[in-house]
Amino acid sequence: MQIQKYKYIIPALIIISVGTLAAYSGGSPKKENDSPQVLTNVRSTKPDNITLTEAQMKNVGIEIGPIAQKNLDAVIKANGQLAVPPQNRADVSILSGGVISRISVLEGQQVKRGQVLATISNQDLIKIQQDYLAAKSNFTYVQAEFNRQRQLQDAGAGTGKSFQSAQATYNAEFSRIKAFESQLRQLNITPGRINNGNIVSGFPVVSPITGTVGKISANTGAFVQPGTSIMEVVDNSKIHCDLTVFEKDLMQVKLGQKVNFQLTNQGDMMITGKINGINKSFENESKGVIVHAEIDNRQHKNLIPGMYVTALISVGSHPVPAVPVEAVIRSGGRQYIYIVASEEAGPNKTSFAFKKAEVATGVMELGYIEIKPMTSLPANAKAALKGAFYLESKAEGGSDDD
Repeated sequence: MQIQKYKYIIPALIIISVGTLAAYSGGSPKKENDSPQVLTNVRSTKPDNITLTEAQMKNVGIEIGPIAQKNLDAVIKANGQLAVPPQNRADVSILSGGVISRISVLEGQQVKRGQVLATISNQDLIKIQQDYLAAKSNFTYVQAEFNRQRQLQDAGAGTGKSFQSAQATYNAEFSRIKAFESQLRQLNITPGRINNGNIVSGFPVVSPITGTVGKISANTGAFVQPGTSIMEVVDNSKIHCDLTVFEKDLMQVKLGQKVNFQLTNQGDMMITGKINGINKSFENESKGVIVHAEIDNRQHKNLIPGMYVTALISVGSHPVPAVPVEAVIRSGGRQYIYIVASEEAGPNKTSFAFKKAEVATGVMELGYIEIKPMTSLPANAKAALKGAFYLESKAEGGSDDD
């Protein structure tokens, strides 16, 4: 009987427990502050425009300007180096050996054609002058005998054999004198200077061209052999560029095409020129052809043969909009530039509002990159050419002011 009593008590306990759990879980009355909490730290919306004053732009290095038109879509890139034509580079050599008694110039010095660069002492030069003076003295007798035989021949009193012998001797001595004079002139000695017995023991070495003295490879007191080069003179006024153009691009290169050069090791130094010669043979095994370009150096920049350059040969005439590379910002897999949306002139300051514009990019050369706006830009639109990174960081910071 006691067992049956507990049989009714246990289900009642289970019912009471279930009710109690229901009361604790959802049955209790709700309070006002138990409503769902609204998140208050949601990121604020980024501003569409960023407004800066001229003073602020100057402080952070922002520069604005129009979107330039550059020939970046129709160019051939080529590498090369500066050179001078053979007629503008001279090795100063001597025709007769001797001892250098004096060097009259320094490396880097500007010289003119015919200017004395050095003096060479040579004892054989004395003998050449002696032989020349002796030939001149003997020629006086030979010439007189020739004239006498010619007069007799004209009068019919002489023999043809005597006249022919005198004529042959005259021609031989005359040629001998001219040979001596030619030797002296090659040694830069005027024959008339020694006719009065003014024999010299040295001869000057003169500059064959006007230009700048290069490396001097000899010293005072050194003995130099005939044909030895003792220095060089270079005329950089006719400096040009030798570019290597490969076979795949060769058919697009024509005479007269404009070329923009950037000196590889001279920062942003830019020079211009045009194609004035195309070789007709390949260089070694490179399958490249040397293309010559004359340089417009009216600003007289210090260009030196051997400088390496990167060149863009313009083979088309279709300019494209382009901005400096730093003006393009990449974010989230897209590319943008910042354009001036509006300009407001106040009594004390002028402010500019910048707006982000998405673009696609094309060719990038010499610090500029082609842009293709995804939406049409206002006519004569201005863009942030420098400092676009600051605008991007300010935009990412929302509406917070610096």
